[in-house]
Amino acid sequence: MSTRTLRKERIGIVSSDKMEKSVVVSEVKKVKHPVYGKFVLKTKKYVAHDEKNDCNEGDTVRIMETRPISKTKKWRIVEIIERAK
Repeated sequence: MSTRTLRKERIGIVSSDKMEKSVVVSEVKKVKHPVYGKFVLKTKKYVAHDEKNDCNEGDTVRIMETRPISKTKKWRIVEIIERAK
């Protein structure tokens, strides 16, 4: 019996929910500039699978890496941490 490897998890904010069963999640990181030392905001977007169409724009969610579901979808929603106000 083989064990599953650890899967990557990210926390981000839903920036688009216009698709059916898909959402775009934006992860924002603060990275220190190598030369100037100033902190710069870097944004990475992930297309995630939302089976129940439960997420709305502005929600904070946890996503997990999974097998490829489509050309761009390789992540799925694990839980909704906080609803948008």
